[in-house]
Amino acid sequence: MKVYNYKDLSESKIEELCSRQIEDDKLVEERVADIIKTVKNDGDKALINFAKAFDKVTLEKLYLDAEELKSIAATIPADAKKAIETAYQNIKVFHQSQLKNEDKIETMPGVICWRESRAIEKVGLYIPGGTAVLPSTFLMLATPATIAGCKEIVVCSPPQSDGKTNCYLAYCAVLLGIERIYLIGGAQAVAAMAFGTETVPQVYKIFGPGNRYVTTAKTMVQNKVAIDMPAGPSEVLVVADETANPSFVAADLLAQAEHGTDSQAILVSTSNEIIEKTLLDVENQLSILPRKEIAAKAIENSYAVLVENLSEAMVFSNAYAPEHLILATENFESLIPLIINAGSVFLGNLTPESAGDYASGTNHTLPTSGFAKAYSGVSTDAFLKKITFQHLSSKGLNNIGTTVETLAAAEGLQAHKNAITVRLKTLEDLK
Repeated sequence: MKVYNYKDLSESKIEELCSRQIEDDKLVEERVADIIKTVKNDGDKALINFAKAFDKVTLEKLYLDAEELKSIAATIPADAKKAIETAYQNIKVFHQSQLKNEDKIETMPGVICWRESRAIEKVGLYIPGGTAVLPSTFLMLATPATIAGCKEIVVCSPPQSDGKTNCYLAYCAVLLGIERIYLIGGAQAVAAMAFGTETVPQVYKIFGPGNRYVTTAKTMVQNKVAIDMPAGPSEVLVVADETANPSFVAADLLAQAEHGTDSQAILVSTSNEIIEKTLLDVENQLSILPRKEIAAKAIENSYAVLVENLSEAMVFSNAYAPEHLILATENFESLIPLIINAGSVFLGNLTPESAGDYASGTNHTLPTSGFAKAYSGVSTDAFLKKITFQHLSSKGLNNIGTTVETLAAAEGLQAHKNAITVRLKTLEDLK
């Protein structure tokens, strides 16, 4: 893990450090474009062929039904079942609190405007597989989708080597009332949900994190469906001062690094001593991790930055725009107003990112790759549309009429002006 001194970094070097571009992006785009085209043209046949090629399984059918899910879910260990239920309750409570009715506003006498929420009818949820199976992502996506009231929830996740799913995902499905899991992974799952196949329903919006292939596929199908955000390889940035605990910081960096070799774990500290102790702890903790080879590769591609003070640390953090931001300091309260770009923030030395990843209640599907500069994480709102309404009484029409007529005339849109004029004349004739 390389260490940089912030005062020695040029603007171009900072921009380079904050970039998550990978050299083979062009190759990924070409492969994904081919996958999408094949699924669009060949439907189920393409999905079965891709399962054989990528997942090394031969599927007799592309989904597990409610009875199969119930049977698999019954094998879940008791402690895992309890943990999933606890996480679900916390996620449910937090996301239910986001449902709010807006007031009707009288913008001028007789002119009433308001907004109402409507659920997106058909949504697609991608639950990653690969090197780690993520029931937590299932909870994070399906819980707000059900709270919002989405009528059709299509869930795709890569098949295991036995052509099934695991008991954890199956139990999440049973708990959430999801009656099918489609055994489809990668870019082909995104394509199937975007365009539909003989078996997979087409959806209106696709949610879920994934590798570069999944992220690229999501961006490529945006002319057909909406997406939650470009959520790619996971990342964390830890801001630490002399009040931080190096072993805690090291654990947080490694928790991120074990996601995948393309994950990033960034340390920004005001203390060279904290950096040195943290990196030593990283080596010690890394040696006993089951996924140490993956984590070691991610750490190798990560770095630390020495800054003069916490304000400077926040300047760098906002430039990086991390998916996860941990403020490993006792002085976190003073830093909250300085946060401009971040997906989710973890405050203080006793708040690890893994709490939010699993069970605190906040959503862990977050913008990566600097997209926290413009995107929010998934919430109940992400599964809703906001429809505006307005109503004019006769008083309202009289009050607003001249304004609309004048603006319409200025734009040369006579029919727009006339839509007001004929109504005003009718009201005048009725007097």
